[in-house]
Amino acid sequence: MGTVFSFDIRDPGDWADALAEAVAWLHEVDETFSTYRADSAVSRLGRGELSLRECSAQVQEVFALCEQVCAESKGAFSMRAAGRLDPSGMVKGWAIERASDLLAAHGCRNHAVNGGGDIQMEGESAPGQPWRIGIADPQQSQRVLTVVAGRNLAVATSGTAERGPHIVDPRTGNAAVGLASVTVVGRQLTLVDAYATAAFVMGPDARAWLESLDGYEGLVVHADGSMESTSGWSALTRS
Repeated sequence: MGTVFSFDIRDPGDWADALAEAVAWLHEVDETFSTYRADSAVSRLGRGELSLRECSAQVQEVFALCEQVCAESKGAFSMRAAGRLDPSGMVKGWAIERASDLLAAHGCRNHAVNGGGDIQMEGESAPGQPWRIGIADPQQSQRVLTVVAGRNLAVATSGTAERGPHIVDPRTGNAAVGLASVTVVGRQLTLVDAYATAAFVMGPDARAWLESLDGYEGLVVHADGSMESTSGWSALTRS
């Protein structure tokens, strides 16, 4: 998927089989959804060689989720941005969350799965200790703006710090450049990641939209470095 994945398991024991299954899953997702592989299901769908009905249940699930967030965000999120089929804005968070589910199915109760800085965390980092995730300053990558702390949560950030203006506003076809970053926190990474992307595209409307979502909190960093957050954000953070 063009990024680095890591697994942080805090439970004692031998988790080699669980990790092998999770890694195999991520490779399967890449083979199915990659827009860079000519033989992937998504590439074939884009060329009209397949219909959605002919695709796997996994592809149909991701496409349904894309349509859901497109409707919720009034088009700020789409899998058809820039004139081509690309569900990547949904796939990574969905794949990470399910990799975490695979570890949990093997009995691993305390772990984190990180894909390019988007993280699904289960349980605790140590007995009685929450996970603590630093949120980087998008304009000074070595500086931590704040720290999110909690158990059983997901964190995702969308912005321009790592890859420049790469997030397309599907409503205009142009790169979204109004904000520096948006971080969203919730229970499950699939929607947390997608909501971060949609909110980033919304620019000045991001905070208000995130406030309207039940069970999610967000931090918005504007291009001038100013910040605003949803009403429940402070309860998640430690300076």
